[in-house]
Parts: sequence; structure tokens; C-alpha cells
Amino acid sequence: MPKRQHQASLDVVIIGAGVVGAACAYYAARTGLRVAVVDRGPVAGGTTGAGEGNLLVSDKGPGPELDLALLSAALWRELARDLPREIEYEAKGGLVVAADEATVKALRSFAEGQRAAGVDAVEVGPGELRELEPHSAPDLAGGFLYPQDAQVQPAQAAARLLSASGARVHLGEEVTALLRGPAGEIRGVRTARRDLLAPAVVNAAGTWGGAVAELAGVTLPVLPRRGFVLVTEPLPRVVRHKVYAADYIADVASGSAALQSSAVVEGTPAGPVLIGATRERVGFDRSLSTEALRRLAGQAAALFPVLAQVRVLRTYHGFRPYLPDHLPAIGPDPRVPGLLHACGHEGAGIGLAPATGLLIAGALTATNPPLDPAPFDPSRF
Repeated sequence: MPKRQHQASLDVVIIGAGVVGAACAYYAARTGLRVAVVDRGPVAGGTTGAGEGNLLVSDKGPGPELDLALLSAALWRELARDLPREIEYEAKGGLVVAADEATVKALRSFAEGQRAAGVDAVEVGPGELRELEPHSAPDLAGGFLYPQDAQVQPAQAAARLLSASGARVHLGEEVTALLRGPAGEIRGVRTARRDLLAPAVVNAAGTWGGAVAELAGVTLPVLPRRGFVLVTEPLPRVVRHKVYAADYIADVASGSAALQSSAVVEGTPAGPVLIGATRERVGFDRSLSTEALRRLAGQAAALFPVLAQVRVLRTYHGFRPYLPDHLPAIGPDPRVPGLLHACGHEGAGIGLAPATGLLIAGALTATNPPLDPAPFDPSRF
């Protein structure tokens, strides 16, 4: 049996090489901390690699998550300037559409609350909607344009943030234990190959964040919520914005375990159109759901009739890390000194990653946070 390596002189070990873990590494390293990242798979091998890259404020009502999203939106714009081509940042804007006047009225009320929190929301009528999206269905009643919505290529964003952090990265190494001191404090992590010694460990393991918490003897009720995405053949830019039906907002906020689907349609720089989004709690069942795919295709064609004749080249799916109150767990765990959590973002992890990383870096260095971290306190569970 090969001798286990010991790596000291670290300030923090981050478990998880998805976009949240990468953002934690990036912002922690910017404070001067010595960082290592460990993951049982490749970079972006979990939820990040199965995401669309949504950076949304449009689907969030006033409250802590929207505050986190607005901060992240500003940070993503900074990152796009610092890491321009690699992350494929596209400030395309979001367009939420309504099928009838009653839904337009509900969106109007929702947008009023968002504006008070700092969101730019612009109402558009049916004629303006067709100008913004010429291929959209002609019978839509209107909608709202959200210029702050954007997109990145999630796997590339995670890889670039990790690279820019300068962190030591150990891939293909599952953490089998958290090392503890005599008072139960964190001393690092153990894999089959090495011990990484550090006084702080960040649990950024996404959907598997609950399992990492169990290694420390604590409970964090992270559950997987499965979602599918359709990918079409390459097309001219028939979809200009990130376009979704109003019922997507309700699906995001729902705690139902049943299959829910609401069309989110967007073009990509490479040509294919991405079509999401479904949600269902089925554990880690990776089997294909033809019902989910059928619903997505039908709902997308209802928004953009031109898509009815387009070929779907492939589908993919992943698991969103869901917490019961729909807020991520970010910050120190008071039950285990030196343990911090950065997981449970559900489908918003890519969008919320930079602000999460900034909060974690602040907690690690005992500096004033950029916003109130109390709503994300892991001890609330």
C-alpha cells in the first residue's frame, strides 16, 4: 500500500471542484490564504457540469437570495472583465413571458417588489415582445425584460476560477474523513492518497454536501432534485434572450417532490438552443424520464413555434442540491470549529457562486461581510 502523503502549510481545504468551490478558492486566495481544493471527480463533474449557466435575478423575489444574486451579478461582471473569453459571459438579459393578462398582472406585482430591492425590470407589451424575440409565439400577452440576467459556460467558468485562484487542486480523490483535533476542531481532510492539513474545511460538495457534513458528525438536509435539459441542433440565433414562461418562478419556489416543468429557452454562441427546466425529487435516480422530455419539448414549442421542427441532438440531466427553505447554507458551522458550508444552492449555484465565495472568504478572515450572512447560517437546521 502506497504511503499516504501529508500536505501542511494550508489555511483552508475546499471539498468540491464545482463552480461554488472554485469561487470559494478564488476569493479565499485573493485574501492571501493558502488554499487546496479536492474532489472525487473532475472539475465541474457534478451539478455544475449539468447546468445551463444561468445568472438570474429575474426569478427571485425580494429577500436574502435576491440580495445574494444581485451581489453575484455585479461580481460576475467583474469576473467577465478579468477572465473575459474563458467563461463565455453573455449579458443577454432575461425575458419572462405571460400567456394571458392575469399572468401579466401577477408579473407586474412581482416586478414592483423586485424593483424596490434594486432589480431592473421593464414591462413589455405583445408588440415589443415580438421586437425583442421575433420568433416567439404571436399570442403571448406580454412580459418583463430583465437586463441584469446573464449567462456563462459553467464548466469553463469553474475551471478558469480554479486556475486563477492558484489553489492546489487534487482531482479523483474522495474525502474519506475529516481530521479532528482533541477538542473536535477541524485539522484537515483525508483521502486514500493524502492528508491535507488545514485549520478550516469548506464543504462545497453540492448535492453531496449532506454526506460531507455527516463525516463531521452533523446533519445538513441537502437533497437531490433532478432536472433535464434538451440540446437542439445548431441554429441561427432564433432565441436572443433567456426566455421563460412565468410559471418557472413558481416552480423554483416550490417544495414539491413531483415532476414540475416550465420552459426556459435560450440560444448559445455555438448555435444549439438549450431547453430546460424540470424539477423532481427522485433521489439519485439517473434514469431517463420520457415524460419530462416530452413536456419540455412541448412547452418550448409553445413559446417558440419554430422549434417544433428542430431536431434535438441530445439531452442531459443533473441533480440540484436542494435545502428545505430554498436558501443555501453559507458560513461556519458552530457545531464543528473550523467547518464551513457552501452548498444547497439548488438550481442557482452558478449564479450565486461569486457572492458565496466572497462570504466564505470573509468568514475565513474574520472581515466584515458584504451583506448579512445570517439567513444562510448553517445552524438554522
